Amino acid sequence: MLLIAGTSCAKDDSEPTDPRSEPTASSSSSSTPTSPSDAATAAATETIANYYAVRNELRHDPTKPLSRLASVAISTELSTQQTLFKRERKQGLYQVGETKVVEVKVESVNLDNSDPQAGKVPTVQVDVCFDVSDVDVLDADGKSVVTPNRPDTGWIRYSVSNYEWDSDPDGAWRVASSQDIERTPCDA
Repeated sequence: MLLIAGTSCAKDDSEPTDPRSEPTASSSSSSTPTSPSDAATAAATETIANYYAVRNELRHDPTKPLSRLASVAISTELSTQQTLFKRERKQGLYQVGETKVVEVKVESVNLDNSDPQAGKVPTVQVDVCFDVSDVDVLDADGKSVVTPNRPDTGWIRYSVSNYEWDSDPDGAWRVASSQDIERTPCDA
């Protein structure tokens, strides 16, 4: 159920985040990137972790401003997530538990920045396996709206892009789009 699949939260310097709720990505590296491609991979992986953190936070607390999504998403992904969250909030839905990032697989890195106005910007395509086994979505009465046959894990392919590459090659990465993909379930 995509309603639950994209649950996340990211750090915002203005508000503390419980470090226990921070997702971890399996392909992140603790060493310093050695090439622009390595740096883009590390930035995209960190962006995915932050994206899930922000989504978890916004789902847990419907009073948090949806403007926080702009710190982790851009383009069609930002519009899609804003629409989803507005609909969920209007329905009185909220989340308990955390969606976790189980696995991150970088599929491609393209650092072409030849036409940012047309969307030709540096992009890292990553496949993410998420785990929602500890997540429930409740209505205003506290009743679960999750279907009993919901899978605990699933895969989503993300395009993580940097529309400000010329001025901020390291810090302006955002999730630009996503698509559910069929893949063998990962181990949660």
